[in-house]
Amino acid sequence: MQIEELKLKPGEELSFDKKLVFIVDDDKSVRRALKFLLETYGFAVETYSCAEKFFSTVPNSALGCLIMDIHMPGLNGWQALQILIKTRANRPVIIITADRNSDFKEQALKAGTAGFLQKPFNDNELVDLINLTFEGRIR
Repeated sequence: MQIEELKLKPGEELSFDKKLVFIVDDDKSVRRALKFLLETYGFAVETYSCAEKFFSTVPNSALGCLIMDIHMPGLNGWQALQILIKTRANRPVIIITADRNSDFKEQALKAGTAGFLQKPFNDNELVDLINLTFEGRIR
């Protein structure tokens, strides 16, 4: 499936029907659960089992919010985040992980992510965080 690029004019915000969320996680059950959850809130959701598949499918200029796991085979979340930074992708990133390393949150926020959540996390916390990124209140 080809992802359609969304182009906004200066000062224009994403409308509710254009809120696209990308999920990159190697755990199929996590992808499926997040997709179901976010679609019930009206988000358009695309899922990817690895960062390589995401990068090969989604144009760098495509707008949307990216939810990405840290620990994945191949390119892990940290490596994928570095690529996004290097290519100047204009897309907010929310890092999710089951890892309890207390330094990860600080590292993720210093790297410029929009948020960091440890699995299992509160559904409302995730949805609120995504909505804040679309409102432009956090990047």
